[in-house]
Amino acid sequence: QVQLVESGGNLVQAGGSLRLSCAASGYMFANLGMAWYRQAPGKEREVVATISSVGGTINYADSVKGRFIIFRDNAKQTVDLQMNSLKPEDTAVYYCNGVYRQFEWGQGTQVTVSS
Repeated sequence: QVQLVESGGNLVQAGGSLRLSCAASGYMFANLGMAWYRQAPGKEREVVATISSVGGTINYADSVKGRFIIFRDNAKQTVDLQMNSLKPEDTAVYYCNGVYRQFEWGQGTQVTVSS
């Protein structure tokens, strides 16, 4: 079993910033492409950003491009998401997981953006 622990979510006003962190264990983290996902109430989980195993390839959802930055530290087995210029539409529970190989979902971390 791979353990995924997300942290950093909070209540923030529109325009603010948050940094989310994902700590992974139980697998060779450096071999995994990783992603941040989010799920808003009543909506399906969606991919926010992806990063390849060594960080050379990064993709963002159109809705967050230019505002969010994904990065990873393989030595620490973490993948972080810097969230800037937050909007109310960013409100969701944020999760991390693999891109092509996914494991049991963690608890996620709640991000709430107020107007």
